[in-house]
Amino acid sequence: MSDEMYAKLAQAVIDGEPEDAEQLAKEALEQGLDALTCVNEGLTKGIQKVGELFANGEYFLPELIIGAEAMKKALAVLEPAMLGDQSREVVGRVVLGTVEGDMHEIGKTLVGTMLVANGFQVFDIGVDKSAGEFIAAIQENNADIVGASALLTTTMLQQKKLIEALKESNLRDKVKVMVGGAPVTETFATEIGADGYAEDAISAVDLAFRLVDAPA
Repeated sequence: MSDEMYAKLAQAVIDGEPEDAEQLAKEALEQGLDALTCVNEGLTKGIQKVGELFANGEYFLPELIIGAEAMKKALAVLEPAMLGDQSREVVGRVVLGTVEGDMHEIGKTLVGTMLVANGFQVFDIGVDKSAGEFIAAIQENNADIVGASALLTTTMLQQKKLIEALKESNLRDKVKVMVGGAPVTETFATEIGADGYAEDAISAVDLAFRLVDAPA
């Protein structure tokens, strides 16, 4: 019975059916299924499949967006149950945002969704955020990691400005910096002094685990 529910949850994400995913999540909790297992065995497997289909050229941006939306809808139902379980330890606290001058958020949202699914507490501050706004969120939430996304070559330098601002605020030693976005490269990340670069949501989760020195 539980395996069937996990498969249905995964399929709702793959098919991009937010309402179905939300309803299935409610049914799973009513059946007494473990919320975290529903995420790991259902939603995460679904979004990973969506990512594979996108990488293979079988899915395009609309399918990617609606798949992420389906996962978010189900997570909204499951997250309170997960957080209410005292045995579920938060792996780390992550502030996510898109840098100043950049309005793109699809990649950032996917990363946030995957991080939550893997046990991280995520504070998504949105798009077009200044270094000062990142720093305020880091301080307010006592973040372990900050993730800064840039989807334009013209906004990439804002990632460098964020790292400089962290140094000026004496926060650089207290928070790990991960960067990403279409024009960003491993070389650029190293040049600006970031702690890591992730090219997609899956690698961002792996990187986050490494940065907090926790087993994935």
